[in-house]
Amino acid sequence: MSALPILYSFRRCPYAIRARLAIASSRQKVELREVVLRDKAAEFLKTSPSATVPCLKLVDNVLDESLDVMLWALNAADPEDWLIPETGNLETMLDLVEDCDGSFKRHLDRYKYHTRYEGADREQERSAAATFLWQLDRLLEGQPWLFGQRASLADFAILPFVRQFANADREWFDGETWGNLKNWLVAFETSVRFQSVMPKWEKWQDGSHPVFFPAD
Repeated sequence: MSALPILYSFRRCPYAIRARLAIASSRQKVELREVVLRDKAAEFLKTSPSATVPCLKLVDNVLDESLDVMLWALNAADPEDWLIPETGNLETMLDLVEDCDGSFKRHLDRYKYHTRYEGADREQERSAAATFLWQLDRLLEGQPWLFGQRASLADFAILPFVRQFANADREWFDGETWGNLKNWLVAFETSVRFQSVMPKWEKWQDGSHPVFFPAD
């Protein structure tokens, strides 16, 4: 068994992306195990109560929610002050993240995967989700990040989901007039930080050579 915390992850999952972003920022070393969602390893299913990623296995606990993984990493070490925004505070950031994870994600799922939801109207769901994006665009007025001149927990907890929304129809997204939002997203997508948490990992299975994250 690994002496390090074990992070079960899936490269493209926005929940897993934000967990990896926080772990990379904190420099907490974990063993990363890439999960293939259509063929989940038995060890992962025994570990994760929800059978979803990310899932962080600690010595005496299992964290099965992505925001909990972020807070675990940043409470251990927060060298970039993600938990201390220039404006607002942790509570105001978490309130915004809750809006993202709640109504916005609900509409995002029904927009991106509308055929999976009976009665979902793709354009109506897109319009409903866009209400939250306009809110973000206003927050970004005159500043590069949601809570000031430097990034915080809120930015990296929300950006993977904005990216997922944009990629559902990038031509439509780019045609909208939310310039602050688009600049924010492009800065994230082209950043060294984002690229560092997005290499392609092989599927983990029992007996696989351990993969350590973040890489040295």
